[in-house]
Amino acid sequence: MTGVTLGGMLRSAASALVCLVVLAGCATAGPPVPAPQVPQAPKPVAGGELRVEVAASGLQHGWDIGFLPDGSALVTQRPARLALLTGGQVRPVAADLGDVLVEGEGGSMGLLIHPRFAENRHFITCQTHQAGGRAVDVRLVTWRLADDGASAQRVGEPLVTGLPVNPSGRHSGCRPGLAADGALLVSTGDAARPATSQDRFGLGGKVLRMNVDTGDPLPDNPFASSPNPNERLLLTYGHRNPQGVALRPGGQVFVSEHGPDRDDEVNLLRPGGNYGWDPSRGGTEDSYDESVPMTDLRRFPDAVPAVWSSGRAREAPCGAAFLTGPQWGRFDDMLAVTALRGTKLSLYAVNPDGSVRGTEVPAALDGTYGRLRAARQGPDGALYVTTSNGDDDKILRITAG
Repeated sequence: MTGVTLGGMLRSAASALVCLVVLAGCATAGPPVPAPQVPQAPKPVAGGELRVEVAASGLQHGWDIGFLPDGSALVTQRPARLALLTGGQVRPVAADLGDVLVEGEGGSMGLLIHPRFAENRHFITCQTHQAGGRAVDVRLVTWRLADDGASAQRVGEPLVTGLPVNPSGRHSGCRPGLAADGALLVSTGDAARPATSQDRFGLGGKVLRMNVDTGDPLPDNPFASSPNPNERLLLTYGHRNPQGVALRPGGQVFVSEHGPDRDDEVNLLRPGGNYGWDPSRGGTEDSYDESVPMTDLRRFPDAVPAVWSSGRAREAPCGAAFLTGPQWGRFDDMLAVTALRGTKLSLYAVNPDGSVRGTEVPAALDGTYGRLRAARQGPDGALYVTTSNGDDDKILRITAG
């Protein structure tokens, strides 16, 4: 598989992508198309190569981390809480989160510090929204952090609304990331609805690309000329429940994605690409049929195959980040992905074209801390990971040994 930067593909292949997606949306008869072989079977990392320390504790389901210019960090916690980590201490941040639906996988989720935080003190959160006890949607909300960091206030109207929500909170997504060109990327879950991922007029089971200040679609998006406002926001579609977005230096973007009871995936994004999840079986099945392939190459022969699949193993991959900088030694440019069910951190060696040539699991992070969720590289060059066990959750600081 050949990887390309988002900007280059968007500028040079818009018309070809539209044609590709039209073809990918057509079901075809014939024998099943076998999925390509992708690396599995992680091997252990030699002891002592990575060092782990507890940077903070006392959290509850830490979902995401965002680093501020002064070195402190904001943390979202799924039960509708915000916290500020500074000097090893966790302080609550007062904010009006009374309309957040805290149910199952839903609540306060992904977090992005605005690229001009030093000027405007803005940050963006993904959160499930309820009104009168009724699940409404998943939305992106912009906030302003007070100068003393003790509170946050909403800024204007929500950046984006209408991402599908399941009343149980199932498959809520939702991870934001900032691309090299300044675009806001947001992964969204399919809310366990059968036709959502393949519906290009809906926002679930997608990766969205928009202006970080307005939420408007960008003019070079793959479907920018569509008369439908939702379709104009799409970068990719056909996803199940992607919860990690990793930006590789140079422009490639990868997402980590939950499979059903198998075939968790790491995917390299191709603008306009269909990633092949369709539990509606082309609209012929009303139930959420999870027996279909994660990437259905029979129904969608032009679907984009995963660069890595877990096969029969159930990992529940979540946060994803590239390790960058000489301080990482041989781990430099490896993709780090946390796992909830797998209770570990996996490191992927990624070729220049985006294919995965191998995976490793550090012994110090293999079942040691329970469920692992967020993964963000800090300004000090270390990797920060949250646990998501529900009681006295921690922020782990990981460095090369």
